[in-house]
Amino acid sequence: MRDFIRTNFFPFKATYKTSDISNLLKSQVVSSSSLNNFEIMDISSLSIIRNNSLVFLEKKIDDKNFSSKNVHIVSDIIDNKNFYENITIVKNLSDSYNKLLNEIYFHDDHIDMQDEFDFVDGSYLSKFAKIHSISFIGKNCVISRGVEIGKNCIIKDNVTIKNSLIGEDVIICENSSIGTTGFGFNLNRRGSLYLNPQIGTVIIDDGVHIGSCCTIDRGKIDSTYIGKNSMIDNMVHIAHNVVIGNNACIAAQTGISGSVKIGDNATIGGQVGFAGHITIGENVVIAAKSGVTKNVKDNSVVAGFPATDIREWKKKIIRQRKNGH
Repeated sequence: MRDFIRTNFFPFKATYKTSDISNLLKSQVVSSSSLNNFEIMDISSLSIIRNNSLVFLEKKIDDKNFSSKNVHIVSDIIDNKNFYENITIVKNLSDSYNKLLNEIYFHDDHIDMQDEFDFVDGSYLSKFAKIHSISFIGKNCVISRGVEIGKNCIIKDNVTIKNSLIGEDVIICENSSIGTTGFGFNLNRRGSLYLNPQIGTVIIDDGVHIGSCCTIDRGKIDSTYIGKNSMIDNMVHIAHNVVIGNNACIAAQTGISGSVKIGDNATIGGQVGFAGHITIGENVVIAAKSGVTKNVKDNSVVAGFPATDIREWKKKIIRQRKNGH
């Protein structure tokens, strides 16, 4: 999977050092210590630790990457201050994440986000986007800041693309929206004022086909990823941080919840629903209208709700019919 330069999409409002965190978070801060007062260059997830970055930590973890790179921890677990030299303890991690990222980044769920567009052949193209000369952009499209579109791509009418890296030979059909905000918020504090800032991207690899009226949300911190030569039918929703392997085939009206991982060569029928944070193996087949609530092993064929081995599902249907259901 390609990495990305976050500030191409979400510029910093100013220069910040770790010593500024306490002032930015103010009443949220319980305690703070910083052995190295470095300039903050990025935000890291636990999956990809970047140098000179902040990590928001909601559990106890001993990671050598935190000491091998300039990393400052923000956590609401008080005991974590005994493990790390660069750490700020806060009262509420979700509120601190929201406040800090809204303070330091321009992003497109914030009223002061800025972009500059040229009106070209009936579409709005950002001056900060990179579009290969041998690619086609249809009418009424919006291609926003930081987007890169590779060679031989076809972007059909009324498509919106933001916060995304598009490979070569990709087709995106009419009325699809790529790179929009993920559905991230605290269940106890709802509404637009409490959305978790989503500062990741979408990466669509080479040879992917995306149908009409699809939505693919950008990652929270890292990327939502669609693997090479995958086929996405119409009206499919792919939530933030989903990773789909190569050669996937996903039929219409499927909904994939956040942080689901799907292996190579998956075949997914129409109207399948996925619970979040589960892993689907390689060469898996999922029958239409299934509800997938747990991990699925490699080479499985599943059906039903909750999705189970298709042979067991067929036996269940036969029993129900015999009982008059």
